[in-house]
Amino acid sequence: MNIAVVGTGYVGSVTGSCFAETGNHVVCVDVDKKKVEMLQQGIPPIYEPGLEDLLKRNIDAGRLSFTTNLQDAVKDAEIIFLALPTPPGEDGSADLKYVLQVANDLGDIITDYKVIVNKSTVPVGTAEKVSNAIAAKTNIDFDVVSNPEFLREGQAVGDFLKPDRVVIGADSDKASEKMQRLYQPFVRQGNPIYIMDVRSAELTKYAANSYLATRISFMNEIANICERVGANVDNVRTGMGSDSRIGKQFLYAGVGYGGSCFPKDVLALSKTSKQYNYDFNILDSVINVNAQQRLNFVDKIKAFYNGDLAGKKFAIWGLAFKPNTDDIREAPALDIIQALLDEGASVSTYDPEAMANVKEIFGDKVDFVDSGYKALDNADALITVTEWHIFRTPDFNIVKDRLKAPVIFDGRNLYDLKQMQELGFYYECIGRPIVKGQL
Repeated sequence: MNIAVVGTGYVGSVTGSCFAETGNHVVCVDVDKKKVEMLQQGIPPIYEPGLEDLLKRNIDAGRLSFTTNLQDAVKDAEIIFLALPTPPGEDGSADLKYVLQVANDLGDIITDYKVIVNKSTVPVGTAEKVSNAIAAKTNIDFDVVSNPEFLREGQAVGDFLKPDRVVIGADSDKASEKMQRLYQPFVRQGNPIYIMDVRSAELTKYAANSYLATRISFMNEIANICERVGANVDNVRTGMGSDSRIGKQFLYAGVGYGGSCFPKDVLALSKTSKQYNYDFNILDSVINVNAQQRLNFVDKIKAFYNGDLAGKKFAIWGLAFKPNTDDIREAPALDIIQALLDEGASVSTYDPEAMANVKEIFGDKVDFVDSGYKALDNADALITVTEWHIFRTPDFNIVKDRLKAPVIFDGRNLYDLKQMQELGFYYECIGRPIVKGQL
């Protein structure tokens, strides 16, 4: 099939590359000329494992191309995917200006039947707005479909090629049939394609992400209770997760969720609820708990130093909101770094992929170094924020030798309590007993 993908960010670049991988001819379009030039050379705009190989292979095979010209991209396309930013506005609602601008443009240029697909995460009713914008400009037949993405950053290529499920919201049999044909190569092992009405499909993505965010905030609340009653959140998590009604995923305590999806989607669903005169009280609490959790972590550090961080230096391991990505949107590390700087502390940090992005925010206020161990030099304590694999089993003898004192504040519960005790570290984490070590 001939496919056009409008937008070449995280979702668009993965979507276009994966559709090309199954033999479709895909043209991706973006207004950012520099980004398009990089993509034409097979250089992805983001760090995502496996994406660069997909790009190069399909460009070389002639199945995947990139342009800044929307008309050229869509003229032969049967299906047009809109993979555009929908950032939160000041009130938390999703900003649809990019989606609706492209819809207006499509109304001026389509000349035959098209299926136009909202791939971006958009509020309920967006498909109608897109349809109205296009219909105001043309009498050409078209259908607007909702096909929300369920891609996990760091695992997006695998998620797209082997999806747990595909959700298609379509009010037209013709559009539905085209979409099912397009996705058949991805579900040959029997995973389902769910066909539903457009509004239900639009809400499905928000509901899924908001529920997962709720699990995270709930476990962080449980962790906070564990600290007060002398329980261990790891044991509580194990006991909970063994219940088949609950399951084991998204039950890990930490410094909160971040990224491009959970914060934005939870806010947007809360805002949508209010627009329909409903107070989604659980979601409002989820938002508040998540914001407070990273500040609670900083409070632990301040308490250890009797409220005075002035002149202290901290080594931070991990900046991205999660491992295997360079995405720092709503990353807990940003709030933690800013809070430390505000208290008069200095920060030396290392992340395998995200340092360039964080440097754009903090500049020379933060010391960015080329290894985790180097960040430890002359630091009063180590703070772990992102659970990259390389941080899971460090040489603790080196850690101990390079730090001024054997002190670790662990925002992701990476290390074994007994080992920390044996090595003589002061070790404070989330929802587990404090190890006093040799201090």
